[in-house]
This record gives sequence, C-alpha cells and structure tokens, in this order.
Amino acid sequence: MRYLIICSLFTILILGGVSTANSQSTTGAALLEAHYVDPLEKVFRETAFFMEEEALAEVARGEHASLQFAVRCAQPVQGLKAKVDFIRQGSSSLLPDKVGYVGYVKVGRSTPRPSRDRLLPMSGLYPDPILEQETIDLPAFATQPVWISVPIPLDASPGIYEGQVTFSGMMNGWATSTSRPFRIRVYPVNVEKTSLWVTNWYTLSPNVLAHLNGGEPVEAYTDAYWKYARLLARTMAAYAQNMALVNPLQHTEFSMQKGQYAFDFTRFDQTVQLFIDEGVVGRIEGGHIGRRASDWTSPFVVGVPVVENDSTYFLRLPISDDKAKSFYSQFFPALVQHLRDKGWYSIYTQHIADEPIDENFQSYIDIARFIKSLAPDIKIIEATHSKNLNNLVDVWVPQLNFFADYYDFYKERMGDGDEAWFYTCLAPQEEYANRFIELPLIKTRILHWINYRYDSPGYLHWGFNFWRNDDPFGETTGIIVESGNVLPGGDAWICYPARDKILSSIRLEAMRDGIYDYELLKMAAVKDPEKIKELARQVVYRFDLYDMNVQAFREKRRMLLELLSE
Repeated sequence: MRYLIICSLFTILILGGVSTANSQSTTGAALLEAHYVDPLEKVFRETAFFMEEEALAEVARGEHASLQFAVRCAQPVQGLKAKVDFIRQGSSSLLPDKVGYVGYVKVGRSTPRPSRDRLLPMSGLYPDPILEQETIDLPAFATQPVWISVPIPLDASPGIYEGQVTFSGMMNGWATSTSRPFRIRVYPVNVEKTSLWVTNWYTLSPNVLAHLNGGEPVEAYTDAYWKYARLLARTMAAYAQNMALVNPLQHTEFSMQKGQYAFDFTRFDQTVQLFIDEGVVGRIEGGHIGRRASDWTSPFVVGVPVVENDSTYFLRLPISDDKAKSFYSQFFPALVQHLRDKGWYSIYTQHIADEPIDENFQSYIDIARFIKSLAPDIKIIEATHSKNLNNLVDVWVPQLNFFADYYDFYKERMGDGDEAWFYTCLAPQEEYANRFIELPLIKTRILHWINYRYDSPGYLHWGFNFWRNDDPFGETTGIIVESGNVLPGGDAWICYPARDKILSSIRLEAMRDGIYDYELLKMAAVKDPEKIKELARQVVYRFDLYDMNVQAFREKRRMLLELLSE
C-alpha cells in the first residue's frame, strides 16, 4: 500500500499536478504553470526555471505597459488561450491592445564578431515575433511566452491598476486553466508626442508585399498597393516613427516636351500624404538620387531618366556628365517649387548617396555641391562613414562606431547648428548596442539612452520590413552574395507579415519603449539636469559599455518617473 501511495505521488509531481507557489487559482488537472518574466528578458523554448517576481509595469501616461508571462505544462495543451479578465482601479479601467504569443525564429548564421553577452539557446530558436491569434498549441515541457501590451491614455487616472490574466486549454480531453494577477502603476506624467527623430527604411516591392497578400505579388500603385502602404505607415506611427523615406525619382512620372523634361508628382504626393495622414510625418526623407558605380570604393553616380515610347529607364552617370547636369538642373528647381506649393519644403530633407567613405567622398561632394547650387537651402541628410564632406551635410547620421570615434567632430557640427544622429545596421557588432535577435533585449532599448547620453536627436535603421525569403518566421539571417557579409538575425526586419496584417516583435516593442525613455529623460533633465545626466551615464557608461542588469535598469527608470511626479 505504501508503495502505491509513493508511486501515485511521484506520478502527480512528474505531471505537474501540484500547483506552483505563485498560483492565483487553478482548475481542471492543475497542470498549467504561468510565471511572470520581465519583458526585457528573452524566454527560450527550453527555459524551465523561473525566479518568482512581482508582475508589475510602471509607466507614464501616453506609453504602453508591457507584461510577459511564461506558460509551461508537463502534458501537451491544445488551444492554449490567454485572456485578460480585467485591469481596474476603482471605477477606472484599462484595455489591452495586444495579448499575443511570442513566436520563435531561427538564426542560422552567427554574427561574425559576436558580443560577450550574445545569447545561445540550446534549441537554436529565439523569441521575436508576437503572434496575434486566438489560441496556440503548447507542447509538453516547452515554454510559451505570452505578451500583454496595454496603452495608457493621456487622461488615465494615476495610481495602481489591478489586473488578471487567465490561461486555459485542453489537456488529454480535460479543460485546464490557471490565473495570474498583475499590476500597472500609472504615474501622473504625460508623454504626448515624441521628439526623437526615428526612421526605419521600408520597402513596398511586389515580392515583399506578397507576404501580406496571401503570397501574390502586388503591383505598384494598385488598390492593394495603397492598402498595404497605409498598413505599413500605420504600424510605423504606432511605434513612434516620425520620418518617412519617399524617393522623388521613384515616385515621379517623367515625360519630354519640346526637348525639356516635364514632371508629374501625383504619385509622390499620394505617398507623402499617406504617411502624413497616418501620423508618421514628421519629416519627409527624400530618397537617394545617387549610388556607387560598382564596388564599395567606387565613385558615386546619379540616376538620369530616359523617356522612350511611353516608358522610362535610368542611366547611371557621373554628375559631371552633361545629361546629368541637364536633368537635375530641371528636376530640383521643379521639385523644390512643388514642395513649397504643397507646404512641405520646411519638413523635407534629401539624401544624396548612401554611406560615403573616405575612398569616394569627393564624388559625393561633387553631387551634393551641384544640388546645393540648385537649391541652396535644401537640407541634406546622410548615413555616412566619412566626416570629410566639406560640411555640405545638414543632418549627419554616422554609424554608431564612427559616431564614437569622431564624437568631437560631431559635437562641433552640432555646435554650428547641424544635427548628428547615429545609425545601426549589420554593424557595429561586438559590444555595441544593436537590434540583433541574438542580443539581450535591453541592448535594443538602450539605443535611445545612447541618443540622450550623447545629445543625438535621431536614429536610423535600414531594415523595417525587408522580408528576404519565403518564410520570414524561419530563417532570419541573410548573406550578401557579392561580399559575403552576413546580415545578422533581425537586421533586415523588425516586424513580421501576416495576411492583411503586420505583426510586432519584442524588439520593436523594446525600441518603442526606448524612444519613450528618451522623452522622459529630456523631461526630467529640465527639473534636475545634473542628476539625469549622471543617471544616464550609469546606464550608458560609454558608446559600447552599458549596465545590462534589468533590475537596475527598472530602478533607474522608476527614479525618472518619481522625479517627474514630484
């Protein structure tokens, strides 16, 4: 008899039938476990041990409160469902805009120069997309993170809101569920509009939009094209992007009349207006007119349209070529006048050619100087590897490591009235903050503490939605065939496609939170500049050295909110 009792108890323990210490309530077979995990921590499929911590989010009004729960079971669960039952403070309530399941993706190519804190899960799978679906199946002994996002209205009553989330599903034909409490502390602090300039470059190419269209390519300027462009803009605005890259060469129709160019800006106007309507602009970021003639060190050339038989193609010519001079002497004055007529010129910036380096900066200077001769007050913005650009650039956007190397130069440029942002892409690597999937999530959020720490008013990244393969939820890395450069996991996109929907990622959520951190830092610095300067320094010690402790980060952010609440 004793043997049977011991065996029965052993079986119950193996199946997870004993409720865990943090259980609020359980029903059915009581096999579900749900643990709160700070949303800045990445939860892997194989993660099985959790330190007990309070499920608490602390936010200003205008922000989003994020919470993360890790759900496990010793038996397979079909149709796992997460439902927020309530979030209340007295007669006031909050509503989530997202209750999703964190999905897992593959990083099949290692970052060539990985950081010391790179994450290496045993499964080889990394959490990133937030899947918006009613239910998900949970394999036995696997962990499923659940992400809850709650927008905080600007008129929300301050104080502590009590909430509860219930997880339920079917296990071996039996219903099982468990509930967990959480709290959201809303401070009497408002962030109404973000001021950090943020641009993620995007693509509306037919094959990329096919991911949103059931696999069918989408032709430019069709109804489907405009529908998905609007969806993209709406997503960007929701995540605090306030600049839109719109190329005037790409969206202008050209014709010839008596040997002179004529310009139809209708499609350009439609594109810009769409981004304005959806709340992105902000600023208009005029796309590049130039590119390298061949390899990385080759000089820059410009695109010159040739109109033949109602079709247009582009020649690539040096700016010294008479055809190039003739075209741009007509195009830029017409573009500037059109922008003035639309009331957009004051918010317009123009790219010349991407990432000039010391080996080809002279060809960049030649193009920029020629454009400035046609439009002297046009603002030039550029992602650059070189500082030797004769001060023709108005908005300097060096790669983060170059910003670090030449910081004194960029401080001087800011002192003379220019802006100095920074950007990240497949570089810098090693210990620098970036958006790679392999990195701890706090490194994505810290990017915008770097903006504050070094007086940098903007951030640029090239890859919002460049879904490069048939399955963006599978392989997330890429390789540039010509050079062999690896595009690290997450470099080419920070959101994911679904039918008629764009899904967020935990990286995109962290990036938005970091943008709001920047605003809180600026607001707090008005009250106590020296204290906030030191607070930021204790998070970002230098360009490539940070305090990576999540609990310490939360404490510093709480100090911000409490100072602003005084």
